[in-house]
Amino acid sequence: MTVTELVLANEPLIRFAFFIGIFAAVAAAELLAPRRSLTTSKASRWFANIGIVTIDTIVLRLIFSGAAVGIAAAAQQEGWGLLNNTAAPHWFAVVASVVFLDFVIYLQHVMFHAVPALWRLHMMHHADMDIDVTTGTRFHPIEILLSMVIKYAAVVVSGAPPVGVILFEILLNGTAMFNHGNVRIPLGIDRVVRLFVVTPDMHRVHHSVFPFETNSNFGFNHPWWDRLMGTYRAQPTRGHMGMTIGLNQFRDPRELTLPKLLIMPFVGPQGSYAINRRGGRPESEQA
Repeated sequence: MTVTELVLANEPLIRFAFFIGIFAAVAAAELLAPRRSLTTSKASRWFANIGIVTIDTIVLRLIFSGAAVGIAAAAQQEGWGLLNNTAAPHWFAVVASVVFLDFVIYLQHVMFHAVPALWRLHMMHHADMDIDVTTGTRFHPIEILLSMVIKYAAVVVSGAPPVGVILFEILLNGTAMFNHGNVRIPLGIDRVVRLFVVTPDMHRVHHSVFPFETNSNFGFNHPWWDRLMGTYRAQPTRGHMGMTIGLNQFRDPRELTLPKLLIMPFVGPQGSYAINRRGGRPESEQA
């Protein structure tokens, strides 16, 4: 059995091992070097957020019998997609697929902010009143299903090789937990690191209560898309210690329990966060 075949055969175990390892590392860093003091109950938030990702996993397994890597293997076998119809070396196909899929996720993220109906699903992620490693796993099950459909389409169109898809999934999950981490990184180091990967300070701006900050810094993994597409914002207006996390319409922790998070898209107020309803400057905001 080749290394590639061994990786594909153990893909779920490999991804789970990276998930647990990165989650534990970021959670430990949050205890040792927190960036901000939490404003709400950590136990309550973690119960809700971990409950959400558990439900997401179950729903995905029930509706999609195979992961995106299975679609990649089928596309490779059938000759679907651009990379399966070129003479590009395998290493190039792997790198190109990771970069392409990351750009697709960036565009998907912008779309979930731009379309009011999709924003209703995504606002559950933003309603968290603190931000830490568990926020990076907190997405509504319907959003996760739609994201998987988009990912399947991107894999088929691009012809991404299975190894590239696995690597992309690991990077996406890992960087999502990392850049949502409540971790203090020295500013000098952060300025360098954010040239290559989205840092916690860079992504935290995206979770501000101000809509013009919420609608910036959409990247999860590579930071280049925000710079290229004009959605990059270096720092929050009120600084990381003074900024308010969450959404203006959800400021009561009692309304952010697991059952209420699940029905939030259908009964919760949308607010003015969808891009085509963008709010004003800080002076006009009610934080």
